[in-house]
Amino acid sequence: MAAALALAARGRGRTAPNPNVGCLIVRDGRVVGRGWTQPDGRPHAEAMALAEAGDATRGAAVYVTLEPCAHASPRGPACSDLLVAAKPARVVAALIDPDKRTAGEGFARLRAAGIEVRQDMLAAEAQRSMAGFLTRQALGRPHVTLKLALSLDGMIARADGESQWITGAAARAHVHLERSRHEAILVGRGTWEADQPRLDVRLAGLEDRSPQRVLLSSRGDEAREAIVISAPREIGTLAGVDHLFVEGGAQTASAFLAEGLVDRILLYRAPILIGAGKPALGDIGLGALADAHGRWKLTDSRMLGIDRLEVYERA
Repeated sequence: MAAALALAARGRGRTAPNPNVGCLIVRDGRVVGRGWTQPDGRPHAEAMALAEAGDATRGAAVYVTLEPCAHASPRGPACSDLLVAAKPARVVAALIDPDKRTAGEGFARLRAAGIEVRQDMLAAEAQRSMAGFLTRQALGRPHVTLKLALSLDGMIARADGESQWITGAAARAHVHLERSRHEAILVGRGTWEADQPRLDVRLAGLEDRSPQRVLLSSRGDEAREAIVISAPREIGTLAGVDHLFVEGGAQTASAFLAEGLVDRILLYRAPILIGAGKPALGDIGLGALADAHGRWKLTDSRMLGIDRLEVYERA
């Protein structure tokens, strides 16, 4: 299942509105088929793995990160039907599909055909892997990652606005990798006008994964080559966006936190002190210090060159 999750990661940020699923088919201790959801959602992971495995699927074990779909689509057959026809001995899935068109029907169809079904293997890891799809299904909006690059004293720029560069090359490259895993990237009007950011992916081989650009602006005007929304809660209207990367600035970051719309924080901390400068955040609506505790949990921490990355998820 861990290998299937690694395959699923290849599709993150490219499969919406479908989930980024991974599938591995194993027979007699040998991998005979691999698949992951392709760009724009088709083929599905199971269809890709079954095509590779062919007749070797009969009697094999299929590991898939999400329950095989059971609903009909003009874009392709249901994966549960494909598996029934291929006759594996068992299907092991990480999660049940929350989509009401499947939601247990895929498992039921497999069991009715005499195929053993196991579920909930590495479920927590699968929830993190498919956070965009699951958040959209549960809350009707994208999964939101907030990126903050700051000094040791919590500043994102000097008082005069100078901010290039607080972090080093390794941290900046990691930001580009993260951009490639999101369908859209959002900044506020101030950052848009002051920095004129490109908001693309500049890593060799990943340039075609540059996300859509989204501008948060209360002016209600238009921006060239960007979608404009007037309030954070409008992110639910962004079509084909299950993963949203929020890059700044401080006012925008604060607005998303105040609305409770941030699911994950990437905090890049540089070993520098700025002193009088521009803080990373403004008012986020905190009523009391006690209310700040218990909201975030650290899920990863690593060095990126001279900088430290800390990853926090909503508790």
